[in-house]
Amino acid sequence: MAWNDPQWGNKDNRKNSGPPDLDELWKRLNERLNGLFGGKGGGNGGDGDGDGFSSGGLPGGGNLVGLLIGALVLVWLASGFYIVNTGERGVVLRFGKYVETTEPGPRWHLPWPVESREIVNVDQVRTVEIGYRSTVKSKVLRESLMLTDDENIIDLQFAVQYILKDPMAFLFVNRSPEDTVLQVAETAMREIVGKNKMDFVLYEGRADIAARAKLLMQQILDRYNTGISISQVTLQNIQPPEQVQAAFDDAVKAGQDRERLKNEAEAYFNDVVPRARGVASRLKAEAEGYKLSVIANAEGEANRFVQIFTEYQKAPQVTRQRIYLDTMQTVMNNTSKILVDQKGGNSLLYLPLDKLQQIVSQPYSGAPEVLSQSPTTTPGSVDTRSRDALRNRDREERP
Repeated sequence: MAWNDPQWGNKDNRKNSGPPDLDELWKRLNERLNGLFGGKGGGNGGDGDGDGFSSGGLPGGGNLVGLLIGALVLVWLASGFYIVNTGERGVVLRFGKYVETTEPGPRWHLPWPVESREIVNVDQVRTVEIGYRSTVKSKVLRESLMLTDDENIIDLQFAVQYILKDPMAFLFVNRSPEDTVLQVAETAMREIVGKNKMDFVLYEGRADIAARAKLLMQQILDRYNTGISISQVTLQNIQPPEQVQAAFDDAVKAGQDRERLKNEAEAYFNDVVPRARGVASRLKAEAEGYKLSVIANAEGEANRFVQIFTEYQKAPQVTRQRIYLDTMQTVMNNTSKILVDQKGGNSLLYLPLDKLQQIVSQPYSGAPEVLSQSPTTTPGSVDTRSRDALRNRDREERP
Protein backbone atom coordinates (compact mmCIF):
# COMPACT_ATOMS: atom_id res chain seq x y z
CA MET A 1 0.00 0.00 0.00
CA ALA A 2 1.06 3.67 -0.05
CA TRP A 3 2.76 3.54 3.34
CA ASN A 4 5.00 0.63 2.15
CA ASP A 5 6.24 2.58 -0.89
CA PRO A 6 10.09 2.98 -0.68
CA GLN A 7 9.74 6.43 -2.17
CA TRP A 8 7.25 7.45 0.53
CA GLY A 9 8.72 9.89 2.96
CA ASN A 10 11.19 11.43 0.53
CA LYS A 11 10.73 15.09 0.90
CA ASP A 12 11.86 15.85 -2.60
CA ASN A 13 9.58 13.19 -3.97
CA ARG A 14 6.65 14.53 -2.01
CA LYS A 15 7.31 17.91 -3.32
CA ASN A 16 7.54 16.78 -6.93
CA SER A 17 4.63 14.19 -6.91
CA GLY A 18 0.90 14.18 -6.03
CA PRO A 19 -1.24 11.71 -4.03
CA PRO A 20 -0.95 7.89 -4.69
CA ASP A 21 -2.49 6.56 -7.87
CA LEU A 22 -5.68 4.51 -7.14
CA ASP A 23 -5.18 2.30 -10.17
CA GLU A 24 -1.74 1.39 -8.96
CA LEU A 25 -3.08 0.55 -5.51
CA TRP A 26 -5.77 -1.68 -6.96
CA LYS A 27 -3.22 -3.47 -9.16
CA ARG A 28 -0.99 -4.18 -6.20
CA LEU A 29 -3.92 -5.48 -4.17
CA ASN A 30 -4.83 -7.94 -6.91
CA GLU A 31 -1.25 -9.13 -7.13
CA ARG A 32 -1.15 -9.79 -3.39
CA LEU A 33 -4.43 -11.73 -3.42
CA ASN A 34 -3.11 -13.84 -6.27
CA GLY A 35 0.00 -14.54 -4.22
CA LEU A 36 -2.08 -15.61 -1.19
CA PHE A 37 -4.11 -18.10 -3.22
CA GLY A 38 -1.02 -19.57 -4.92
CA GLY A 39 -1.07 -17.43 -8.03
CA LYS A 40 1.85 -15.62 -9.55
CA GLY A 41 2.08 -11.91 -9.05
CA GLY A 42 2.63 -9.67 -12.00
CA GLY A 43 5.03 -6.78 -12.44
CA ASN A 44 7.44 -6.11 -9.62
CA GLY A 45 5.40 -8.26 -7.21
CA GLY A 46 7.42 -11.39 -8.14
CA ASP A 47 10.88 -9.96 -7.25
CA GLY A 48 10.32 -9.84 -3.58
CA ASP A 49 12.17 -6.56 -3.30
CA GLY A 50 11.21 -2.95 -3.26
CA ASP A 51 7.61 -2.93 -1.93
CA GLY A 52 7.66 -6.27 0.01
CA PHE A 53 4.28 -7.48 -1.33
CA SER A 54 5.25 -11.08 -2.07
CA SER A 55 3.18 -14.03 -0.79
CA GLY A 56 5.61 -14.62 1.98
CA GLY A 57 5.82 -10.99 2.87
CA LEU A 58 2.30 -10.75 4.46
CA PRO A 59 2.32 -12.49 7.84
CA GLY A 60 -1.01 -14.25 8.87
CA GLY A 61 -2.67 -13.94 5.43
CA GLY A 62 -3.89 -17.56 5.41
CA ASN A 63 -5.47 -17.23 8.88
CA LEU A 64 -7.49 -14.21 7.75
CA VAL A 65 -8.99 -16.09 4.82
CA GLY A 66 -9.82 -19.06 7.07
CA LEU A 67 -11.61 -16.81 9.51
CA LEU A 68 -13.54 -15.25 6.67
CA ILE A 69 -14.60 -18.65 5.36
CA GLY A 70 -15.58 -19.83 8.86
CA ALA A 71 -17.72 -16.73 9.38
CA LEU A 72 -19.50 -17.38 6.10
CA VAL A 73 -20.17 -20.98 7.13
CA LEU A 74 -21.58 -19.86 10.49
CA VAL A 75 -23.86 -17.35 8.80
CA TRP A 76 -25.03 -20.05 6.39
CA LEU A 77 -25.78 -22.45 9.24
CA ALA A 78 -27.53 -19.72 11.25
CA SER A 79 -29.88 -19.07 8.34
CA GLY A 80 -31.47 -22.45 9.08
CA PHE A 81 -32.97 -21.30 12.38
CA TYR A 82 -36.67 -20.32 12.36
CA ILE A 83 -39.53 -19.92 14.86
CA VAL A 84 -42.99 -21.48 14.56
CA ASN A 85 -45.61 -19.41 16.39
CA THR A 86 -48.58 -20.73 18.32
CA GLY A 87 -51.34 -21.91 16.00
CA GLU A 88 -48.88 -22.52 13.15
CA ARG A 89 -47.06 -25.52 11.75
CA GLY A 90 -43.76 -25.68 9.86
CA VAL A 91 -43.42 -27.90 6.80
CA VAL A 92 -39.77 -28.81 6.02
CA LEU A 93 -38.74 -29.72 2.45
CA ARG A 94 -35.43 -31.31 1.41
CA PHE A 95 -34.64 -30.57 -2.22
CA GLY A 96 -38.38 -29.95 -2.71
CA LYS A 97 -39.53 -33.21 -1.07
CA TYR A 98 -41.60 -33.27 2.12
CA VAL A 99 -39.59 -34.29 5.19
CA GLU A 100 -41.54 -33.41 8.36
CA THR A 101 -44.06 -31.11 10.02
CA THR A 102 -42.72 -29.16 13.01
CA GLU A 103 -44.64 -27.99 16.06
CA PRO A 104 -44.62 -24.45 17.53
CA GLY A 105 -41.30 -23.28 18.99
CA PRO A 106 -37.72 -22.53 17.83
CA ARG A 107 -36.63 -24.93 15.07
CA TRP A 108 -33.66 -25.53 12.76
CA HIS A 109 -33.23 -27.13 9.36
CA LEU A 110 -30.41 -27.43 6.90
CA PRO A 111 -30.07 -24.07 5.19
CA TRP A 112 -30.88 -23.35 1.59
CA PRO A 113 -30.41 -24.87 -0.95
CA VAL A 114 -30.50 -28.21 0.91
CA GLU A 115 -33.75 -27.68 2.84
CA SER A 116 -36.52 -25.07 2.91
CA ARG A 117 -39.61 -24.49 5.02
CA GLU A 118 -43.24 -23.40 4.70
CA ILE A 119 -45.14 -21.85 7.64
CA VAL A 120 -48.87 -22.66 7.66
CA ASN A 121 -51.47 -21.18 10.07
CA VAL A 122 -53.74 -24.05 11.15
CA ASP A 123 -55.87 -22.05 13.63
CA GLN A 124 -56.93 -19.34 11.21
CA VAL A 125 -60.58 -19.58 10.16
CA ARG A 126 -60.74 -19.17 6.41
CA THR A 127 -63.96 -18.21 4.61
CA VAL A 128 -65.23 -19.00 1.12
CA GLU A 129 -68.24 -17.08 -0.20
CA ILE A 130 -70.54 -18.78 -2.70
CA GLY A 131 -73.09 -16.75 -4.65
CA TYR A 132 -71.74 -13.35 -3.60
CA ARG A 133 -68.55 -11.47 -2.88
CA SER A 134 -67.99 -9.34 0.25
CA THR A 135 -71.72 -8.36 0.55
CA VAL A 136 -74.94 -10.14 -0.38
CA LYS A 137 -75.73 -7.31 -2.81
CA SER A 138 -72.72 -8.26 -4.93
CA LYS A 139 -74.36 -11.35 -6.35
CA VAL A 140 -72.72 -14.00 -8.51
CA LEU A 141 -75.75 -15.51 -10.24
CA ARG A 142 -73.70 -18.22 -11.88
CA GLU A 143 -73.11 -19.67 -8.40
CA SER A 144 -76.29 -18.69 -6.53
CA LEU A 145 -79.08 -19.82 -8.88
CA MET A 146 -80.12 -23.39 -8.05
CA LEU A 147 -82.94 -25.74 -9.09
CA THR A 148 -85.19 -27.41 -6.50
CA ASP A 149 -86.90 -30.78 -6.63
CA ASP A 150 -90.23 -29.24 -7.74
CA GLU A 151 -88.48 -27.50 -10.67
CA ASN A 152 -88.37 -24.02 -9.14
CA ILE A 153 -85.37 -21.70 -9.23
CA ILE A 154 -84.07 -20.07 -6.04
CA ASP A 155 -81.29 -17.60 -5.36
CA LEU A 156 -79.15 -19.05 -2.53
CA GLN A 157 -76.10 -17.32 -1.08
CA PHE A 158 -74.01 -18.93 1.64
CA ALA A 159 -70.57 -18.88 3.24
CA VAL A 160 -68.30 -21.76 4.27
CA GLN A 161 -65.77 -21.43 7.09
CA TYR A 162 -62.95 -23.95 7.38
CA ILE A 163 -59.61 -24.60 9.09
CA LEU A 164 -56.59 -26.77 8.24
CA LYS A 165 -56.05 -30.14 9.88
CA ASP A 166 -53.17 -31.42 7.70
CA PRO A 167 -50.73 -28.75 6.42
CA MET A 168 -48.81 -31.19 4.20
CA ALA A 169 -51.97 -32.32 2.38
CA PHE A 170 -53.16 -28.72 2.08
CA LEU A 171 -49.88 -27.60 0.45
CA PHE A 172 -48.91 -30.52 -1.77
CA VAL A 173 -51.77 -32.96 -2.42
CA ASN A 174 -54.17 -30.62 -4.25
CA ARG A 175 -53.59 -27.64 -6.48
CA SER A 176 -55.48 -24.43 -5.46
CA PRO A 177 -57.22 -25.82 -2.33
CA GLU A 178 -59.26 -22.59 -1.91
CA ASP A 179 -60.84 -23.08 -5.32
CA THR A 180 -61.41 -26.72 -4.45
CA VAL A 181 -63.37 -25.73 -1.35
CA LEU A 182 -65.51 -23.32 -3.38
CA GLN A 183 -66.33 -25.92 -6.04
CA VAL A 184 -67.03 -28.65 -3.47
CA ALA A 185 -69.33 -26.33 -1.49
CA GLU A 186 -71.29 -25.34 -4.59
CA THR A 187 -71.60 -28.96 -5.70
CA ALA A 188 -72.81 -30.19 -2.29
CA MET A 189 -75.35 -27.39 -1.92
CA ARG A 190 -76.78 -27.95 -5.40
CA GLU A 191 -77.20 -31.65 -4.66
CA ILE A 192 -79.06 -31.02 -1.38
CA VAL A 193 -81.28 -28.26 -2.80
CA GLY A 194 -82.11 -30.43 -5.81
CA LYS A 195 -83.53 -33.11 -3.49
CA ASN A 196 -85.94 -30.81 -1.59
CA LYS A 197 -89.04 -28.74 -2.35
CA MET A 198 -88.90 -24.98 -2.73
CA ASP A 199 -91.01 -24.22 0.37
CA PHE A 200 -88.83 -26.50 2.50
CA VAL A 201 -85.66 -24.75 1.34
CA LEU A 202 -87.05 -21.25 1.86
CA TYR A 203 -88.67 -21.68 5.28
CA GLU A 204 -88.58 -24.70 7.53
CA GLY A 205 -85.48 -26.49 6.23
CA ARG A 206 -82.75 -23.85 6.50
CA ALA A 207 -80.98 -25.37 9.51
CA ASP A 208 -81.34 -28.90 8.19
CA ILE A 209 -79.93 -27.94 4.79
CA ALA A 210 -76.90 -26.23 6.36
CA ALA A 211 -76.13 -29.29 8.52
CA ARG A 212 -76.48 -31.74 5.62
CA ALA A 213 -74.37 -29.53 3.35
CA LYS A 214 -71.59 -29.38 5.95
CA LEU A 215 -71.54 -33.17 6.27
CA LEU A 216 -71.49 -33.74 2.52
CA MET A 217 -68.73 -31.15 1.95
CA GLN A 218 -66.53 -32.79 4.58
CA GLN A 219 -67.00 -36.21 3.00
CA ILE A 220 -65.97 -34.92 -0.45
CA LEU A 221 -62.93 -33.01 0.91
CA ASP A 222 -61.76 -36.06 2.86
CA ARG A 223 -62.10 -38.15 -0.30
CA TYR A 224 -59.82 -35.68 -2.10
CA ASN A 225 -57.39 -35.63 0.89
CA THR A 226 -57.30 -31.83 1.02
CA GLY A 227 -56.39 -31.57 4.72
CA ILE A 228 -59.33 -29.19 5.31
CA SER A 229 -61.95 -29.37 8.07
CA ILE A 230 -65.31 -27.58 7.56
CA SER A 231 -66.24 -25.69 10.73
CA GLN A 232 -69.49 -23.96 9.74
CA VAL A 233 -71.89 -23.41 6.83
CA THR A 234 -73.94 -20.20 7.05
CA LEU A 235 -76.91 -19.50 4.76
CA GLN A 236 -76.85 -15.77 4.10
CA ASN A 237 -79.84 -15.20 1.83
CA ILE A 238 -82.44 -17.48 0.21
CA GLN A 239 -85.09 -16.00 -2.06
CA PRO A 240 -86.70 -16.51 -5.45
CA PRO A 241 -85.18 -14.76 -8.49
CA GLU A 242 -85.91 -11.06 -8.80
CA GLN A 243 -88.00 -11.60 -11.94
CA VAL A 244 -90.68 -13.54 -10.03
CA GLN A 245 -90.28 -11.89 -6.63
CA ALA A 246 -93.63 -10.02 -6.77
CA ALA A 247 -95.63 -13.11 -7.72
CA PHE A 248 -93.85 -15.12 -5.10
CA ASP A 249 -94.66 -12.51 -2.43
CA ASP A 250 -98.35 -12.80 -3.33
CA ALA A 251 -98.14 -16.56 -3.03
CA VAL A 252 -96.42 -16.23 0.34
CA LYS A 253 -99.13 -13.88 1.60
CA ALA A 254 -101.82 -16.30 0.43
CA GLY A 255 -100.05 -19.10 2.23
CA GLN A 256 -99.82 -17.01 5.39
CA ASP A 257 -103.55 -16.22 5.20
CA ARG A 258 -104.25 -19.91 4.77
CA GLU A 259 -102.20 -20.75 7.84
CA ARG A 260 -103.90 -17.98 9.83
CA LEU A 261 -107.38 -19.21 8.92
CA LYS A 262 -106.34 -22.75 9.65
CA ASN A 263 -105.08 -21.74 13.08
CA GLU A 264 -108.27 -19.83 13.81
CA ALA A 265 -110.37 -22.84 12.78
CA GLU A 266 -108.29 -25.10 14.99
CA ALA A 267 -108.70 -22.67 17.89
CA TYR A 268 -112.48 -22.61 17.41
CA PHE A 269 -112.49 -26.39 17.14
CA ASN A 270 -110.50 -26.68 20.36
CA ASP A 271 -112.98 -24.36 22.08
CA VAL A 272 -116.28 -25.83 20.80
CA VAL A 273 -115.55 -29.55 20.75
CA PRO A 274 -114.47 -29.89 24.41
CA ARG A 275 -117.46 -27.82 25.48
CA ALA A 276 -119.85 -29.98 23.43
CA ARG A 277 -118.25 -33.10 24.82
CA GLY A 278 -118.73 -31.75 28.33
CA VAL A 279 -122.40 -30.98 27.70
CA ALA A 280 -122.89 -34.42 26.16
CA SER A 281 -121.25 -36.06 29.16
CA ARG A 282 -123.44 -34.04 31.53
CA LEU A 283 -126.65 -34.94 29.64
CA LYS A 284 -125.61 -38.54 29.54
CA ALA A 285 -124.99 -38.52 33.30
CA GLU A 286 -128.36 -36.81 33.93
CA ALA A 287 -130.14 -39.33 31.71
CA GLU A 288 -128.45 -42.16 33.53
CA GLY A 289 -129.48 -40.67 36.86
CA TYR A 290 -133.07 -40.18 35.65
CA LYS A 291 -133.11 -43.75 34.42
CA LEU A 292 -131.98 -45.07 37.78
CA SER A 293 -134.49 -42.80 39.54
CA VAL A 294 -137.43 -43.96 37.43
CA ILE A 295 -136.45 -47.59 37.86
CA ALA A 296 -136.10 -47.18 41.59
CA ASN A 297 -139.48 -45.38 41.88
CA ALA A 298 -141.19 -48.02 39.76
CA GLU A 299 -139.73 -50.78 41.84
CA GLY A 300 -140.78 -48.95 45.01
CA GLU A 301 -144.32 -48.43 43.73
CA ALA A 302 -144.54 -52.08 42.70
CA ASN A 303 -143.36 -53.21 46.12
CA ARG A 304 -145.81 -50.83 47.82
CA PHE A 305 -148.65 -52.10 45.64
CA VAL A 306 -147.78 -55.68 46.52
CA GLN A 307 -147.80 -54.81 50.20
CA ILE A 308 -151.14 -52.97 49.89
CA PHE A 309 -152.62 -55.86 47.93
CA THR A 310 -151.55 -58.24 50.68
CA GLU A 311 -153.24 -56.09 53.30
CA TYR A 312 -156.31 -55.66 51.08
CA GLN A 313 -156.75 -59.40 50.91
CA LYS A 314 -156.68 -59.52 54.69
CA ALA A 315 -159.21 -56.63 55.28
CA PRO A 316 -160.81 -55.35 52.06
CA GLN A 317 -163.24 -52.83 53.60
CA VAL A 318 -160.75 -51.15 55.89
CA THR A 319 -158.08 -51.04 53.29
CA ARG A 320 -160.45 -49.58 50.68
CA GLN A 321 -161.52 -46.82 53.11
CA ARG A 322 -157.96 -46.06 54.03
CA ILE A 323 -156.91 -45.79 50.39
CA TYR A 324 -159.83 -43.45 49.68
CA LEU A 325 -158.94 -41.16 52.57
CA ASP A 326 -155.27 -41.04 51.62
CA THR A 327 -156.16 -40.22 48.05
CA MET A 328 -158.53 -37.42 49.04
CA GLN A 329 -155.95 -36.00 51.40
CA THR A 330 -153.41 -35.94 48.61
CA VAL A 331 -155.85 -34.24 46.25
CA MET A 332 -157.08 -31.68 48.77
CA ASN A 333 -153.57 -30.67 49.78
CA ASN A 334 -153.04 -29.18 46.31
CA THR A 335 -156.12 -26.85 46.39
CA SER A 336 -157.03 -23.83 48.48
CA LYS A 337 -160.79 -23.82 47.84
CA ILE A 338 -163.42 -26.16 49.25
CA LEU A 339 -167.03 -26.44 48.00
CA VAL A 340 -169.53 -28.11 50.34
CA ASP A 341 -172.81 -29.36 48.86
CA GLN A 342 -175.69 -29.59 51.31
CA LYS A 343 -178.12 -32.41 51.03
CA GLY A 344 -181.68 -31.30 50.34
CA GLY A 345 -180.73 -27.67 49.77
CA ASN A 346 -179.99 -25.41 46.82
CA SER A 347 -177.25 -23.35 48.42
CA LEU A 348 -173.53 -24.09 47.89
CA LEU A 349 -171.16 -23.35 50.74
CA TYR A 350 -167.78 -21.80 49.82
CA LEU A 351 -164.94 -21.94 52.34
CA PRO A 352 -161.97 -19.63 51.51
CA LEU A 353 -159.36 -21.73 53.32
CA ASP A 354 -156.44 -19.88 51.76
CA LYS A 355 -157.62 -16.61 53.23
CA LEU A 356 -158.26 -18.24 56.56
CA GLN A 357 -154.79 -19.75 56.56
CA GLN A 358 -153.24 -16.36 55.81
CA ILE A 359 -155.21 -14.79 58.64
CA VAL A 360 -154.11 -17.51 61.01
CA SER A 361 -150.48 -17.36 59.92
CA GLN A 362 -150.27 -13.52 60.15
CA PRO A 363 -149.79 -12.01 63.64
CA TYR A 364 -152.82 -10.23 65.03
CA SER A 365 -152.41 -6.41 65.09
CA GLY A 366 -154.39 -5.96 68.26
CA ALA A 367 -152.48 -8.57 70.15
CA PRO A 368 -150.91 -6.18 72.69
CA GLU A 369 -154.34 -4.89 73.77
CA VAL A 370 -155.67 -8.43 74.00
CA LEU A 371 -152.69 -9.42 76.02
CA SER A 372 -153.15 -6.42 78.29
CA GLN A 373 -156.79 -7.22 78.88
CA SER A 374 -156.44 -10.95 79.18
CA PRO A 375 -152.85 -11.91 79.77
CA THR A 376 -153.78 -15.56 80.34
CA THR A 377 -155.09 -16.00 76.75
CA THR A 378 -153.18 -18.57 74.77
CA PRO A 379 -152.92 -19.01 71.01
CA GLY A 380 -154.85 -22.22 71.25
CA SER A 381 -157.84 -20.46 72.81
CA VAL A 382 -157.74 -17.76 70.11
CA ASP A 383 -157.86 -20.39 67.39
CA THR A 384 -160.73 -22.16 69.15
CA ARG A 385 -162.79 -18.97 69.36
CA SER A 386 -162.08 -18.16 65.73
CA ARG A 387 -163.35 -21.56 64.65
CA ASP A 388 -166.46 -21.15 66.83
CA ALA A 389 -167.16 -17.76 65.29
CA LEU A 390 -166.89 -19.20 61.79
CA ARG A 391 -169.29 -22.03 62.66
CA ASN A 392 -171.83 -19.54 64.06
CA ARG A 393 -171.58 -17.41 60.93
CA ASP A 394 -172.12 -20.43 58.73
CA ARG A 395 -175.23 -21.41 60.66
CA GLU A 396 -176.61 -17.92 60.28
CA GLU A 397 -176.07 -17.94 56.54
CA ARG A 398 -177.93 -21.25 56.06
CA PRO A 399 -181.62 -20.80 55.08
